[in-house]
Amino acid sequence: MKKVEAIIRQEKLEEIKAAIDKDFEVNGMTVSQVLGIGLQKGQTTHVRGKEIVTSLLPKVTVSFVLADEDVNHVIDLILNICQSEDFGTGKIFVYPIEEAIRIRTGERGEAAIS
Repeated sequence: MKKVEAIIRQEKLEEIKAAIDKDFEVNGMTVSQVLGIGLQKGQTTHVRGKEIVTSLLPKVTVSFVLADEDVNHVIDLILNICQSEDFGTGKIFVYPIEEAIRIRTGERGEAAIS
């Protein structure tokens, strides 16, 4: 099992959700609103003639715990929706999962995520 975690722009979340519902049977997804800074180095705006630099930009983290064979499909789906040449597009991280346990039933391993 693997955890796929994608930090993406907020406006891409609905597209990701729709694509997951349409193209792929995922039994769970966790979404968190986060703030972050990367190569984009923040954003400069002007309010009433004053320059305001926002260094921590709002993003969304979308996480999936998947069977190993489903990981590349979800990564490709995220890339197809979110990839652009712009700074601040996001990152995808993949982590190994040692164990998953469904608290309600006590099921373990892939049975707990399906």
